[in-house]
Amino acid sequence: MSNLLSRIKHSSLVKKFVYTAVGIFSYPGLNIINKLQVNGMDKLRSLPKKNVLFVSNHQTYFAEVIAMLHVFSAVSWGRKKRIGFPFYLLWPYTRVQFVSAEETMKKNFLSKLFALAGSIMVKRVWVTDSKESRKGLDPSDTRKISRALDKNWVITFPQGTTTPFVPGRKGTAFIIKHQRPVVIPVVVNGFSTAFDKKGVKLIKKGTGLSITFKEPMQINYEDSTEHILEQIMDAIEQSDRFRPAENRRRETRTGRA
Repeated sequence: MSNLLSRIKHSSLVKKFVYTAVGIFSYPGLNIINKLQVNGMDKLRSLPKKNVLFVSNHQTYFAEVIAMLHVFSAVSWGRKKRIGFPFYLLWPYTRVQFVSAEETMKKNFLSKLFALAGSIMVKRVWVTDSKESRKGLDPSDTRKISRALDKNWVITFPQGTTTPFVPGRKGTAFIIKHQRPVVIPVVVNGFSTAFDKKGVKLIKKGTGLSITFKEPMQINYEDSTEHILEQIMDAIEQSDRFRPAENRRRETRTGRA
């Protein structure tokens, strides 16, 4: 019975149903009430169908992942510059999985439903005051991501938190070093302004949302994980050199104090 339930859970038809349901629910907030701009959308059509890793900054738990699923489905229907009217939800592109915290995906019915869209649940540490803290990936989590890359595209967030400009996790660099995927940096903006932290509730209308897909990274897979991680953080514009000057000055004053 457990094997049957597992097959049902991971079936393409179930994923398509979830993508369509989530897509219909989320489209107005992404592209009617707010306006989603997609840069580099035309680059996606030439990518292989597996072993592609999208590394992105993170602003909400769900909204930017949902937006990327819209984009990938629109591309599969021949769109090149914008997602347009969501005809693509009639038959969405489902060869995508995304890395997410196990605790987040088990919190409520909505997150459990969205987990069926292709979540790769990994273990994270959460402290009682709702601030996120992180440890390295568990070996079993690394194997989950590697197996997903063998068949699909995978979206991951190297920082593992919605807090901007925090250091990335070496686990992402480790996976890149050993799995050798095509790595596509992604930069998202506006989602933390338009949506609540979960990325489900709309908190501001008329927000400009943007997703930028950059060129595949040129990575020397023989480099150290530290150097690969530095490249990633630069590519997703979360390294210190992208930190606003005022933030740097504030942190310097705090440190001196």
